[in-house]
Amino acid sequence: MNFNLKEIFTAFMVLFAVIDIIGNVPIIIDLRKKVGHIQSEKASIIAGVIMVVFLFAGQRLLGFIGIDVNSFAVAGAFILFFIALEMILGITLYKEDDEEALNATVFPIAFPLIAGPGSLTTLLSLRAEYAWENILVAILLNVLLIYVVLKTSTRIEKLIGANGIKIIRKVFGVILLAIAVKLFAANIKELL
Repeated sequence: MNFNLKEIFTAFMVLFAVIDIIGNVPIIIDLRKKVGHIQSEKASIIAGVIMVVFLFAGQRLLGFIGIDVNSFAVAGAFILFFIALEMILGITLYKEDDEEALNATVFPIAFPLIAGPGSLTTLLSLRAEYAWENILVAILLNVLLIYVVLKTSTRIEKLIGANGIKIIRKVFGVILLAIAVKLFAANIKELL
């Protein structure tokens, strides 16, 4: 076992920034108003299972379709870059058109809000740099935090306020942008 606190912390922060569960509190509140009760436990567990399965099977899946991890990591860096731009600039580059999908805990909360393209790409990108044990711990810590936020989203919104959530979102956007640049630089060398 290669447990490394620095890797766990970095992987945790990267996933935390990509998942952006605090920044998604307004979306969660809105979904609660539209659909009623959201099962926090179920959403957290399903998102965690999706991320863990992708952590271990994602690389094999890529190998099956002929893509190496470094290429996927560079692609992931681009996705992180665009997610960071959305967070910093307050714009939406990608919008889901399916308005009918707002009726379940699994979709859109567990997937794609929590375990979506950004977090899955990030997992494989992290896998290219860090030991899987550290990433797994980071996933579990994020799932625990996601559960707490889902359970207390109304209180968090009242405590932090709309402006506080916007500030947190922008700060994590800048951190995510820096991580995307580092990820791109580290993996593009391997491809060239």
